[in-house]
This record gives sequence, C-alpha cells and structure tokens, in this order.
Amino acid sequence: MNTTGSAANGGLHLTPFRGLRYVPERVGSLAAVTSPPYDVVVRPDGVHHLQSADPHNIVRLILPQAPTSEARHRRAADTLRAWLSDGVLAPDAEPALYVYEQRKGDLLQRGLIGALELTTPAEGVVLPHEDVIPHVVEDRASLMRTTAANLDPLLLTYRGNGTATGATAVIERTVRRAPLLSTTTEDGMSHRLWSVTDPAALAEVADDLGRHQALIADGHHRWATYLRLREEHPTPGPWNYGLVLLIDTARYPLQVRAIHRLLNHLPVADALTALAGGFRVRALDGPLPTALDALAGAAVDGNAFLLAGDGRFHLVDGPDPDLLARTVPRDRPEAWRSLDATVLHATLIDHVWRVPDTPEGITYIHDAEAAVAQAVRRGGTAVLMHPVREDVVRDLARQGVTMPRKSTSFGPKPATGLVLRSLEVD
Repeated sequence: MNTTGSAANGGLHLTPFRGLRYVPERVGSLAAVTSPPYDVVVRPDGVHHLQSADPHNIVRLILPQAPTSEARHRRAADTLRAWLSDGVLAPDAEPALYVYEQRKGDLLQRGLIGALELTTPAEGVVLPHEDVIPHVVEDRASLMRTTAANLDPLLLTYRGNGTATGATAVIERTVRRAPLLSTTTEDGMSHRLWSVTDPAALAEVADDLGRHQALIADGHHRWATYLRLREEHPTPGPWNYGLVLLIDTARYPLQVRAIHRLLNHLPVADALTALAGGFRVRALDGPLPTALDALAGAAVDGNAFLLAGDGRFHLVDGPDPDLLARTVPRDRPEAWRSLDATVLHATLIDHVWRVPDTPEGITYIHDAEAAVAQAVRRGGTAVLMHPVREDVVRDLARQGVTMPRKSTSFGPKPATGLVLRSLEVD
C-alpha cells in the first residue's frame, strides 16, 4: 500500500485546520452534545433522545428536523451560525492536526483528525470499497453546501509497519500530554482529543503519510459529497479538502461489522415461500445471539443469511449454483461474486424477492436487534448479515472493485461533535 509523495503525486496529504469545538462552559457536558454518525441514528426516537440530552446536541446540525430538505438544511446553517455567535462553538486559535483516542475495556484506537486533500478513486490515493446511494449524496451535499462545514470526520484507514514511527510516533508522544478534552459517552466509550501544532511534528506526519494510500472505512457518501462540492468550487481552497480521521490499522486494528437490511414491505412468510428450490431454509429457536452464532457457523462454508420478523429466526444458506450463475454478474472478480452482499442484492433482492432498492423498499440498519424489532413492528423481513473480513475489503478496493453499498460497518466510529471544520473559518 505504500506510495511516495503527497496527494499531488500519489500519497496522503493531511493538513492542519482550525477546529470548531464546543466551549465546555456553554454546554451541560461534552458527552451530552455528541452523537453517533448521522447514518447510525436511524430512528426518530434516537434523534429525539439526542436532542433531549442537551439543547446544543450536534444532532441538530447533522440531522436537522423540518418539513422539507431545504428547510432542514437552512435550519442547520442558522443553528450553526447562532452557536458560533453565542460562543457555544468556537474555533481554535491556530490550525492543528488532532490526535483522537477512543477507549473501552480492552479496545484502544488512536488516529489523526485533519483536512485531507481530495482525490478521485482513479488516482488511487483514497480507495472506496462500496457503492453509494445517489439521493443520500445529494442530501449530504445540500447540507454541507448550506452550512459550509464538515460536521463529522470520515473514518479512513491505512497500513503502517506496526511500529511507533512517523505519524504513529507523533501520536504516541502527544498522548503523554494533558488532552484538550476528555469525556465518556453513554455507550461507555471514553474519548480524548489533543492538538498538534509543532512544525517539526507536522512535518514528521506529512512525510510519513505521503508514502501511504487509504481505504474509506466509513463515510463513502460523505467522500462522494466532498468530491461533488470540490467540482462546484474549482478554485483551490478549503473545498479541496475534507475532514477525516486516519487510523493505522497495523497499529490499531478496526472491528468490522455487518450492516443489516430491513425489507419493509415483504412479510417473512412471502420471503420464505419465494426461496423454495433456490436456498436451504432452517428454522432456529433461541435468542438472537444464538441465531447469530448459527449464522457465523454457516457463513464459513458459503453464503448465509438470517431472516427475522415473524417471531422466529430462519437460517438461509446453500444457494443453488445454477441460480447464482444466472443472477450474479460475471464481470467482476470471484471474490466479489461470492460476497454475501452481492448474492443478497443480485440474487435475492433483485431476482427472487424483486424488492426495489429504494428508501421505501429497503432500510439499512447497523444494529441487529433494532433490525429485528423494526421488522416485527412493520411486518417486514429483517435480513441479518455476517461481516466481511477487512483483508477481503482491502484487496477488492486495491483492484478498483466496489462492493454493494452498505456492505460493511467499520468501528469504533468517531463520535460526532468533538471537532468540526468550518470551510469559512478554514
């Protein structure tokens, strides 16, 4: 994965910026104003919970509430402007890179937050691994355009040599100092943030990252948004950069989880009937963790899915090879053709169930328990997935092959609200 130089000639160019941060004296607590990424907060009660935590919770910016899209984004821009005017948010005095640490039990993740110079996938510097949904990109672009701000960092990974050199050395030295902020969110995750402004340290980071390329772990829609807005602002400037968190996964491996599907208008009974002859189906008793264990065991031998929504779990595996040959596109590598997400969408969703991949037809949900609960509530079918290994994701990305959208969920994800980037301030 190593390359040489800056983004202009093949590597990562992460630049300092003046971060916008909450003024602690103006909010109830730093934990109360943070939020998970916008696409994790999928339920209205989740938005309400965050809004109720503090009147200045960041969810009012990333998921503003109003009758129309235009009104939502204008409300976010007005709220951001008011918070800056009232001193709820304030820019740091000088540009910095930010060391960000997350810790919970045995889990420890550290990385660098900065403004990354944007590149297209064809340049091979930042590698996407998933397709995107156009209407989501348009919504994020409108929000970002209206607020003139990067409200949350994307999660990108690169592979160092596993030792404390270069950017990692700067991180390890920095965490010995007192942090700018420290808080623990309600999920038990502790968060700490430091700024790096020393020119020598910044040069050390630049020299190291300029030899690497990165994989988008989380944030494909926002990266596509960055690129769209750069096209709208062709003059070199702040729109040529986007807010990211860079993690060296040789040093701090990420967790990879699945993203589940909720087929809103397909009852489980109809889904099972349509599978006859094409897949093996076995009903499972027991709680969700036991059913997920069974899914993991079946996934070792091939494609496997867990259906839920009728009060039971149904293990679906053993697809008919002839069915796969007829329905899965042949113009991609075998590693892509055999992905669970590929088979789910090409064979099951498109061919067997004929469910339109629209917001009305399919909801993408990160949490398995939430997916099952919503399937029961709506009378639909939850399709629970088994996660893809990171090395498979990275190998496909290197080949320039994108996976079906919402195929993976890397984590832990950065908390939203600890540091923002204003394109006007920057």
